[in-house]
Amino acid sequence: MPLLVLVRHGQSEANLANVFTGWLDVPLTSQGEEEARAAGRKLRGLHFDVAFCSTLGRSFHTLELMLEEIGQLTIPVYASDALRERMYGALQGHNKLEAMHEYGAEQVARWRRSYDEAPPAGESLHQTLDRVVSYYHDVLLPSLEAGRNLLVVSHGNTLRALRMKLDGLSVAQVEALEIPTGAIRVYELTPALAIQAVRDL
Repeated sequence: MPLLVLVRHGQSEANLANVFTGWLDVPLTSQGEEEARAAGRKLRGLHFDVAFCSTLGRSFHTLELMLEEIGQLTIPVYASDALRERMYGALQGHNKLEAMHEYGAEQVARWRRSYDEAPPAGESLHQTLDRVVSYYHDVLLPSLEAGRNLLVVSHGNTLRALRMKLDGLSVAQVEALEIPTGAIRVYELTPALAIQAVRDL
């Protein structure tokens, strides 16, 4: 029975600085590297056939450290722009408190958590979901149908969008969903790809 494992990357320097990151390519902090290694240690004993990440370094580096801990550095790894974080547009690179001062706390909260509202020149969560779910159907699903165990390391909003699809979340539920850095969710699937069990590590 195939496995689908979703992991959010470890803490980045922008996470630590409370900055809207989006498509900025920022490195992991030392804590983020340890979160990645800890995630790998939690997954020891599981066999993965292929791994996926975004083209942003914090995602790839988290995956690299995890595979080192799991002892599976030689499996195929595919990086895709489709798994990038949500594009934050005009907010990208700005401190979140400064953004609230400039635009108002209520407006920034809507940009951050709303399903349909996008920051200027950025993506809404709905738009992020569209590209992530397309990638799921085009790339991840065929691998699962072939019985492969998949490891996917991506970003907070990307994984919120994917979990909306997998978990059948409502708009209100996905707007409230928070995924910590280094968090792991394991989906055990039947041969017909129905979700048989879900656990968070």
